Amino acid sequence: MPQHELFVLRHGQTEWNRAGRHQGQLDSPLTEEGRRQALRQGGILQDLIGERRDVSAFVSPLGRAVQTAELALKDIGLEPSVDERLKEVHFGQWQGLTSDQIAERYPDIPKDDPFLWNFLSPGGESFQQMRGRVKSFLDDLNGPSVVICHGITSILLRGLWLGCEPAQMHRLGGGQQGVVFHLADGMEQRFS
Repeated sequence: MPQHELFVLRHGQTEWNRAGRHQGQLDSPLTEEGRRQALRQGGILQDLIGERRDVSAFVSPLGRAVQTAELALKDIGLEPSVDERLKEVHFGQWQGLTSDQIAERYPDIPKDDPFLWNFLSPGGESFQQMRGRVKSFLDDLNGPSVVICHGITSILLRGLWLGCEPAQMHRLGGGQQGVVFHLADGMEQRFS
């Protein structure tokens, strides 16, 4: 898999993020804070990309990512291509539930790996399924790219790019909103 330079953004805070609900492939709108985060990401991208014209942009089709892309890319002159492979993990029966509700309804789900736990939801997407679609996306890239996606998607995307084993991916963190992860020369930097 070639390692093209990446600028990875998680969408801004949503109403469900604020309420602690697992969105998965459901959606809720950005909060005012989420809109501010997306604008901040745009400023970071402006500093990192400047006048470069060799950079493409891709976005998940989910509304919260599309809203973030509109705000973050509006002054940069990039028009993102929508890519289904950038959707968040499908949380199956956990979609829309809080962590407390999940713990109450599914007490036997192991919680020893904070990243791989996300792939244990009944009726949800497996790690292998999501890995396949994200790897396919990375394999299809042909140059430097801005990628606007989601928390779990960001971890998996960055982990694959960095060559991490699944058990190491939780260390990357994906919960940060309003930041830009820059991946180049085999390394990752976080800008906020």
